[in-house]
Amino acid sequence: MSSHAQTRYALRPGVTCLTIPGGAVLLNPPHNEKLTGLAPAQIQALKTLNRGPSTLSEMTGGTESAEVATLLDRLAAGGWLTRTIRDGDRDLYTVRPFATPPAVPAGSASTAVLSKFTVIHRDSEGLVLEHPTSWCDLRIHDPRLLALAAGSTPSELGLSEEISAQLAADLHRGGFTADLATEDHTFTTRSWTPSDLWFHRRSTLGPRVLTWDHFGPTKWAKDAFPPPPARKPAYSSEPLALPTPDLETLRIADPSLTAVLEDRRSTRAFDEANPITLAQLAELLYRTARTRSVETTPDGDELPSRPYPSGGSVHELELYPVVRHVAGMAPGMYHYDSFDHALRPVAPADSPAVQRLLKTTSATLAEAAEPQVVLLMGARAGRVMWSYEGVPYANILKHVGVLMQTLYLAATAMGLGAVAQGFSDTAAFTAATGVDELEECNVGSMIIGTPAR
Repeated sequence: MSSHAQTRYALRPGVTCLTIPGGAVLLNPPHNEKLTGLAPAQIQALKTLNRGPSTLSEMTGGTESAEVATLLDRLAAGGWLTRTIRDGDRDLYTVRPFATPPAVPAGSASTAVLSKFTVIHRDSEGLVLEHPTSWCDLRIHDPRLLALAAGSTPSELGLSEEISAQLAADLHRGGFTADLATEDHTFTTRSWTPSDLWFHRRSTLGPRVLTWDHFGPTKWAKDAFPPPPARKPAYSSEPLALPTPDLETLRIADPSLTAVLEDRRSTRAFDEANPITLAQLAELLYRTARTRSVETTPDGDELPSRPYPSGGSVHELELYPVVRHVAGMAPGMYHYDSFDHALRPVAPADSPAVQRLLKTTSATLAEAAEPQVVLLMGARAGRVMWSYEGVPYANILKHVGVLMQTLYLAATAMGLGAVAQGFSDTAAFTAATGVDELEECNVGSMIIGTPAR
């Protein structure tokens, strides 16, 4: 418990306290704790907390009470209380737990610096410090504390040494600070980047997320925004109709699934003298990414069906073939209209953005060659974000993975070469397509062509 006299305590959000004769029950599903043998002053303190945030003095009527201080220590150790540190009548910061605090970490709070994983951002309540592996958030009410955390001295900011020491202790206790010698020279912490660890912990169930209230397919936007349509607005260019393969014949003539799985390889060298043809590209797109049907729910949400799976059947991914050398079609960037099985020109081959999209693939290919065709994957993120909380971007990347494997297997069955890329030029994609990156962003890339003999 803080030693600062002006500390204000409150039950953490979501906690319900039921007082009973001689005790109380703390509820925060799925956790609960029964308190027994409480003194009258302790029960009165709990009743005061039930009414709202209170200082120790307000809970005890201005009298000294070791019993109430002991109770507050116990509640804080169990993660049931938020603590707001104040300077007079001014709130400085609040420690808000969402899990049970662990043991006090090793090391000195006075010599630690902010961990590379600590993130400062703004949400609907204001500024907050978060750490992916912490048990609490630290909410900043006084912006001077940001300067203090960054290295300014308390005297420079008009803060007391006591407040500075309290902040250092709370940052250390919450895991927001670290010993540089350990964090920068230990493989497990050096290997993780802040964005990767943040993304991992924020998109999975764990101490921060224990219920489905704001996680998963909540359809949070249902009453506020219309669902984004399943079909992307068509580019105004004249579509190039594509031939349709005979699936019944392919069911018989295709190699077996086992053969395709065992024969699949990443191809990094292609046959320039015998490029992929328009008919082959059309067959690959039809077999892997066409829209087979669309179901409209009573709420008006459109759920397409395609050959690969998609969480919630939202199918937010769009394919953009960037063509350099395909027999039977002009070079350039196209959008695959999966509803009409057609290609619509998006950008000419000589545009700077298309040239960048082609050149950045050279690192993937043997001898820095340029690809015959690159299939760029765009994600209309709103299709997923309208329904999901916490996990939409993680789901998008999973969808990229299953589409990549679908393309790999179909290409192998057709005798084509394919290789997935671990990167692509998102800025060039945005420039070429002319779309707002927050509405549709580049999330994947695969190179397709005739494999070299």
